[in-house]
Amino acid sequence: MPTGIFLFEVDKSFGPNVLAEYYLGKEKVTKEILKTFIEKFVKKNFQDAITQSGNVKFYSSKINGDSIGKENLFLGFILKEGEDVVSLKSVFDKSEKKVIEKYTSDKIQLRNVLKEILTSILTLMDKLKEPKIIIETINEKTKKMLDEGKLQKARELIDLGEEIPEKLSNDIKLAEEYYHQGLYKKAKKSYLKAAKLAHLIQEEEIVSFLENKAEHVGKIPELIRERENLTKDMFKILNSIDLKALGLYDSLIEFLDSIITISHALEDENLVEILAEMKRISSRISRSAKDLIYLNEKLKEITNKIR
Repeated sequence: MPTGIFLFEVDKSFGPNVLAEYYLGKEKVTKEILKTFIEKFVKKNFQDAITQSGNVKFYSSKINGDSIGKENLFLGFILKEGEDVVSLKSVFDKSEKKVIEKYTSDKIQLRNVLKEILTSILTLMDKLKEPKIIIETINEKTKKMLDEGKLQKARELIDLGEEIPEKLSNDIKLAEEYYHQGLYKKAKKSYLKAAKLAHLIQEEEIVSFLENKAEHVGKIPELIRERENLTKDMFKILNSIDLKALGLYDSLIEFLDSIITISHALEDENLVEILAEMKRISSRISRSAKDLIYLNEKLKEITNKIR
């Protein structure tokens, strides 16, 4: 689960500027980490990015700040090693919306906004792991219903609270086991089953999280197949390139872009870095190729003059 949250902007003249930050532990975002993000966001045009320092993982994404007059605004999280970033993206997306809704130039208030966001995420994560926390939430809801005179609804929720939290926790644990075993269809089914249970006890935030995770898990086999096919086609182009067909590097770049997007979705950041370097080199070759083609045509024109 996240142990820190930070908000920063990128000034074209002065570089990154941290607007607010809130941490639970010792790990903090550093200038080196921010430089790495800028490399990915500005130079490689990523919309979100992951980087690592030791056993600490950093995730950041670009926020659409048009409504508050902010062009280069980014929200970041500090995560433990092995944390599944992709499944948390639905939570992170909601966090970005909260930042925009509650944005202020007051640094103390902005820090409190980040603290509120992180606390909300941790509460959600705790609920997913501990049935007793969900039971406590149900008790609070039933008390409110009783105070409002909604006796029948309160009784129904009390009955559900006696069995649903434990079942919900078990289904989530089973889904996680399937996921780590690469049994994605079974994992998706278990996540959706857990989401239905969460809906019964009116835990809509858990419902949204589990449904988003099920959707992502269900796409993984297709993404892996698509990446394999694109990689095969990419190597066909690489093997067919010669000096007479330098224009093929443009096609190679298109394949690289697609494979980078899929690898990013699969959280394979090592491969993303390799592919990004291949794209950089291919782009240089492509630019050089265009120059060579132009010069070759000019040479032909001049040659025709001496015939």
